[in-house]
Amino acid sequence: MAGHGHEQGHEQGQGRCCGPDRETIAVRQRGAHLVVDIHAHLHVAAAEARLREAAPDAPRGLPFSCPASDAVNARMFQTIGAKLNGVEERLADMDRLGVDVQAISPNPAQYCYSTPPELGRELARLVNDGIAGAVARAPDRLVGIGTVPLQDCGMAIAEMRRCIADHGMRGIEIGTNIGERELADPEFRSFFQAAEELGVLLLLHPLGFTQGQRLSEHYLNNLIGNPLESTVALSHLIFGGVLEDHPGLKLCVVHGGGYLPGYWGRMDHAWRAREDCRQHISRPPSSYLRRLWFDTLVFDRAQLDALVRSHGADRLCLGSDYPFDMAEPDPVGFLGGLAEEDRSAILGRNAAALLGLAPVAPPDRP
Repeated sequence: MAGHGHEQGHEQGQGRCCGPDRETIAVRQRGAHLVVDIHAHLHVAAAEARLREAAPDAPRGLPFSCPASDAVNARMFQTIGAKLNGVEERLADMDRLGVDVQAISPNPAQYCYSTPPELGRELARLVNDGIAGAVARAPDRLVGIGTVPLQDCGMAIAEMRRCIADHGMRGIEIGTNIGERELADPEFRSFFQAAEELGVLLLLHPLGFTQGQRLSEHYLNNLIGNPLESTVALSHLIFGGVLEDHPGLKLCVVHGGGYLPGYWGRMDHAWRAREDCRQHISRPPSSYLRRLWFDTLVFDRAQLDALVRSHGADRLCLGSDYPFDMAEPDPVGFLGGLAEEDRSAILGRNAAALLGLAPVAPPDRP
């Protein structure tokens, strides 16, 4: 896989970043390079209140947890509440961290896929309207990534179109499974086709591992479960033929893409050795993996360097997971030491292309 990331980026037309009729969004660039955080979250209190009113027994937070982790999480949410729910402290933190733009996406606990479709649509609208309201308060610093009620594909497509038409959003955050259904289920093909046609970015974000009975202690369902869940979801999207059938789909996977970027060789061997691993795909699985984008939330510099070598700097985007305690504390500094061209691409140029952003220098810069 080494050395192919850049080639694949050109093959897939990375410059074709958004729908043909969508204008770019002017955003503020303060330094030598545009810095875009593609992985940052906003919680919408109005949607949470409506969910608790309509479905008081709906699940809360990360599944498969334990009392010790629940206590730590409760303290964390008290600490980050203003940042997770608002704009002012967020902007101050962005200034402190050297981030020009955040692409704010929903708190994954607000997917609400388990609710009845009509309620899911109502909640998605509340979340998206809340995100749009936050963006409107700082339109040169924030860009919106919405959510859709994927438990009903027709409703999901309609809400995705509304997000684009009414709110100018450039992305939709999706979970790694819908109830007990995998994303490769034929039922979801119309959604992926619509996203491909619209040129909208899909940000794949897990909420723990769905079979996490062994991961409740030590916050393992986040530490191990999140990247594991993305690994399973991506495997279904690859082997199920979704990425083969929709080659223009723009998909970015958080947490460095899960575990597949570090262990793709086993998939390719299975494709060569077993006919049941070639049912829906005509090429080695890693070739589809190279079409995707990953964020940089891997915490270890050796792992980041491995992603740059194997996947290509043109397929990586800075991601912090702001404002959670599992966020990268220095997302810009974490990229220090990379080759300047690679660093510029990962800091913001790739995300700007995906989201349709046009950097504008402040008046005091030449």
